[in-house]
Amino acid sequence: MPLNFRPFKDSVLAWLRITHYPVVKIYPGYGDNDDILVFGHVLSMGPMPTKKYTDSFLINMFSLLRLFIVRSRANALVRLEWNGEIHETRTAEDGFFKLEWKPVNKITAGWGAVRASYISDKDNSVIAYAEGSIYFPHTSRYSFISDIDDTFLISHSSNLRKRLYLLFTKNAQSRKPFDGVVKHYQLLSKAGATNDIPNSFFYVSSSEWNLFDYITEFCRKHELPQGVFLLSQMKQFKDLLKTGQGKHAEKYVRIVRILKAFPHHQYVLLGDDSQQDPTIYASIVRDFPGKIFAVYLRRILHKNEPMTRSLIEKIEASGVHCSYFIHTSEAIAHSQKIGLIP
Repeated sequence: MPLNFRPFKDSVLAWLRITHYPVVKIYPGYGDNDDILVFGHVLSMGPMPTKKYTDSFLINMFSLLRLFIVRSRANALVRLEWNGEIHETRTAEDGFFKLEWKPVNKITAGWGAVRASYISDKDNSVIAYAEGSIYFPHTSRYSFISDIDDTFLISHSSNLRKRLYLLFTKNAQSRKPFDGVVKHYQLLSKAGATNDIPNSFFYVSSSEWNLFDYITEFCRKHELPQGVFLLSQMKQFKDLLKTGQGKHAEKYVRIVRILKAFPHHQYVLLGDDSQQDPTIYASIVRDFPGKIFAVYLRRILHKNEPMTRSLIEKIEASGVHCSYFIHTSEAIAHSQKIGLIP
């Protein structure tokens, strides 16, 4: 690149709110005294955080597009510092890193701080870093594993045109949840729990890591229970039209990992019938007998209803409570009926 072009490029990227300097993204991890998991990305180009939200169609459209203007940093050395321990790994081809270890020191239930740094191979200096958190579930009775799109966030996942229209015309603060769903989740967060010992929430979705900040801002805005997010592989700009179309088999694997990490919890699964949640949840119920207390599936796609009802029969035959509902009020009434909430 000609030397006199660099300031121009910097100015354009700054105006677009895209940085071409290394960035570390770290997502909420989880664990216990036996095993801890932390995920993240190292990028050499990516979007800067959104500062303000607007009703402007053009601004919202570009804000969405920016999330997919990313360039990964492969084979980057990542150093993680937590509770006096240091662990290292290298990023994969797509810049993704996963650190898993058995803690030396005993953990305390709740949220703990963690720091991930991108380290120079030349002189061991810190090139970039990010602060994150790790969630250590309390010994509560229930844990909740929820899908995102069309489960609590109106998304039209099965219709690409409608899905992209929402993504392009709305933002994280103007998107809407289904009526009553926030109330339901807030009630579930207290099911059989106390303020000191809350229930755990895991949000498992086929949406990409590109949308992590977008989704977490939506959840913060609407006061959904704080939890751990497990999303799908980050996509490049050229793959934008495939957003939300992650490999559903990987979703099964993520849920299994949670169940195995915390085997003493009873689980409630929440999803919808627009994609593969009924099939995945039926498989989870079959493969982990006695671990699933209830399954909630929102009715979104009429053509999927016969198949979903067939799967529900199998779920209920195994002794698991199940609600297949259109309006969240039906799900709340079901939760009251089975004693999940008062």
